[in-house]
Amino acid sequence: MTIDKFNFNGKKAIVRVDFNVPLDENGNITDDTRIRGALPTLKKVLSDGGSLIIMSHMGKPKGKVNPKLSLSQIKDAVAKALGADVEFAPDCMAAGDMAAALKPGQVLLLENLRFYPEEEGKPVGIDKADPGYDAAKKEMKERQKDFAKKLASYADVYVNDAFGTAHRRHASTAVIADYFDADHKMLGYLMEKEVKAVDNILKDIKRPFTAIMGGSKVSTKIGIIENLMDKVDNLILCGGMTYTFAKAQGGKIGNSICEDDKLDLALDIMKKAKEKGVNLVLGNDCVAGDAFSNDAHTKVCSTMDVPEGWEGMDAGPETRKLFADTIRGSKTILWNGPAGVFEFDNFTAGSRAIADAVVEATKDGAFSLVGGGDSVACVNKFGLADEVSYVSTGGGALLEAIEGKVLPGVAAVQG
Repeated sequence: MTIDKFNFNGKKAIVRVDFNVPLDENGNITDDTRIRGALPTLKKVLSDGGSLIIMSHMGKPKGKVNPKLSLSQIKDAVAKALGADVEFAPDCMAAGDMAAALKPGQVLLLENLRFYPEEEGKPVGIDKADPGYDAAKKEMKERQKDFAKKLASYADVYVNDAFGTAHRRHASTAVIADYFDADHKMLGYLMEKEVKAVDNILKDIKRPFTAIMGGSKVSTKIGIIENLMDKVDNLILCGGMTYTFAKAQGGKIGNSICEDDKLDLALDIMKKAKEKGVNLVLGNDCVAGDAFSNDAHTKVCSTMDVPEGWEGMDAGPETRKLFADTIRGSKTILWNGPAGVFEFDNFTAGSRAIADAVVEATKDGAFSLVGGGDSVACVNKFGLADEVSYVSTGGGALLEAIEGKVLPGVAAVQG
């Protein structure tokens, strides 16, 4: 069933959203992107004449109640965004009466699902090495089913609109779907858009296809890099992982970040790219700093010759031009991870050059998908989020989907 074809009139819908929004020390939301992203789905339920039960996690309370991670802090913001009063259930497992009393057009927000260990389904207080771990895991799986069944009992229909957690087999993202038939479970609008964007990248490729992988570690990106090797024409590797590749080739990298145990892996990636005819683009110069600080003294130097006591902090001018030229000629673009320490204003030039080139290519008809927390923060910082084809809300989920893995949250609904 698709959400567009379903009529929620007279129905109670329980909707899994990702309202894991950043809060300041006073509990105020500092970025409401995730709330705004879920509005089309939530408003569809209400405009049809349905009643709405919203559920989400926040942070990592590890199965314990933590007032600093209570969703009560965002109730008023959700109400304002929806333009409707929102009731709050202070215990997601004791919300049956409140759910039953909901009338069409009314909204109930459940407390943080992760205050219960059953949401994530991991045994608590026992190590994997302990002899009783397997039995504890089995028992927790049964408790997780009961937890999901209870949540399901509140509603007539289940909607999953939380792409950011779609790669987890949690009670509210996957297990709950077992308690609804195919006509009464569906993906929300945001999830549909995310799944379509991934399909555009993986199944409907217009060439040349360029993937830009940034960030500090090769190890966290190896699965996606290997999967992309069979799909892309150009693979730009930037950010901190630049220096692992430089050192692997015999370069001097000063104090730059490096995974010394991944030097062979870096050489293997270079070899595979050559064998598969992939144009592997690595930076050849960088902006180095004499300290990890926005106010550090800087100099431009070769990525293969960073002086002792200095560290690579951003892509250099030659590298920026190399990246931009590659991107501008592309018709499909995936960007995950910045080119430098973009959090520091003095080291944003590399990431900005990538962002500007992605926007230019998009204007020329390319499909561009930006995903992963830091890349999204980049395009938001530069005010360019509306000028790329799609900005994904899912970090880990997006990467796993592009690695070719089945996402439990999608499979539970679509079969």
